[in-house]
Amino acid sequence: MNRNDIKVGLSVFMVLKQDQRSGKLTQGVVKDILTKSATHPHGIKVRLESGAVGRVKKLAE
Repeated sequence: MNRNDIKVGLSVFMVLKQDQRSGKLTQGVVKDILTKSATHPHGIKVRLESGAVGRVKKLAE
């Protein structure tokens, strides 16, 4: 997934740092995009409106 695919206000599923082992996904709305590079092997890091920070795994429909 590219950084260009993720926009502020978009609903996404992401993995929180503490959920990386279990792979549990958290859904939320993107507030900030924290990754500066175009791509990242583990996913683009974002902050949700809830304040949670994690890496995007997929976009919510």
